[in-house]
Amino acid sequence: MDKNITLDQLEQYRKAFAGDAAKNVALRACTANGVVKSAIDPGAARKNRHQYSICLEQGKITNQKQTGRCWMFAALNTMRFDIIKKLNLDTFELSQNYTLFYDKLEKSNYFLENILATLEEPTAGRLVAHLLQDPLGDGGQWDMLCNLVNKYGVAPKDAMPETAVSSSTREMTRYMTKKLRECACVLREGHAAGKSIEALRGEKEGMMQDIYNILCICLGTPPQAFTLEVRTKDKEFIREENLTGQAFFKKYVGWNMDDYVSLINAPTADKPYYRTYTVKMLGNITEGRPVKYLNLPIEELKAAAIAQMQDGKPVWFGCDVGQSSIRDSGIMDLGAIRADELFGTKFGMNKAQRLDYGDSLMTHAMVFQGVNLDEKGNPTRWRVENSWGKEPGDEGYYVMSDEWFSEYTYQVVVHKKYLSEERQSQLAQPPIPLEPWDPMGSLAL
Repeated sequence: MDKNITLDQLEQYRKAFAGDAAKNVALRACTANGVVKSAIDPGAARKNRHQYSICLEQGKITNQKQTGRCWMFAALNTMRFDIIKKLNLDTFELSQNYTLFYDKLEKSNYFLENILATLEEPTAGRLVAHLLQDPLGDGGQWDMLCNLVNKYGVAPKDAMPETAVSSSTREMTRYMTKKLRECACVLREGHAAGKSIEALRGEKEGMMQDIYNILCICLGTPPQAFTLEVRTKDKEFIREENLTGQAFFKKYVGWNMDDYVSLINAPTADKPYYRTYTVKMLGNITEGRPVKYLNLPIEELKAAAIAQMQDGKPVWFGCDVGQSSIRDSGIMDLGAIRADELFGTKFGMNKAQRLDYGDSLMTHAMVFQGVNLDEKGNPTRWRVENSWGKEPGDEGYYVMSDEWFSEYTYQVVVHKKYLSEERQSQLAQPPIPLEPWDPMGSLAL
């Protein structure tokens, strides 16, 4: 082919398309119905039934609404599972607004500290540009949730209910981002004018008061203490007054967050298996634990998740939810959408290539609440608790084929007791730092 597209080549393309009956059928279907509806394979629903040999029972489905808090919802849903069992409740929900408030507050401070740490970097350089791109978006990671819980605990939903803004965060985030970029400008220009780091940190305190004020106006003031009031399945009424977030978590969840570890599957050449990784400048609480992953073959992620569910515990996980999935029916299957047949072309990259070339990364966090095992104990499909309300899928639950798990699941979080001694010893390795823009630094939304 020549360097440029010629008119003769365009005429060849036109004739080839016009003479292909299948492509003209596809044209009529696609222009009338859109790509996905035209490419859905109806056989995917028959193959991916909502039946499982291991099936955990959860409370009512949750809804993150117009926000990117899936990572937070998924984590709190794993915790409320234990609260429901412990208190013998029909359902229960933890306050996602409570954790949102402190996440936004801490991310703002984390961002400003990163700005102070990069004062010598050029404003137009890749690092500062990366920091300024999204100072405090809704997305997050498991370790960031651990930091929030360790510092602030958790609260029942009625202790800090949703607001119009917590359920639709775009406007608040836009104005907070505007303010934080202005703060970054003030700090960097102050440094250029010769101000000391101590003086700049003094200015940062006033900046953080502004951020706190915005959060209170949008989300409400978080409670310093609250009362737990619930009624059990046996109609017993339980009341406990004057609980702090940390006291509530300690008594009613009782986890040691350090026992829960992140396993990832990133089969790229730059990330050898059986090594730990972290991501530079990714976090929310400056004094909190950094993000840390152990990279393992995909079958080991599956085995750990199955082992935890066999013990009756759900599993937090992260995946690329938009790939080969049908939102309305809640099906995640490699053959669910046959765009290859619709367009008459192949989409042939493997998992490593998709990561390297920006075609896939973790975009969403959910909870495994079950798995179907065949006669040999191998998984065939996975039960997924989503946080998009009860309309999509089967009353809010998705079904994931095992093949989809292999290709588009990137992270699971399990108690470390479900790992071998060798894997636990590998977790103790000092993590290899990845660049802030590495695909393993993506945040679940």
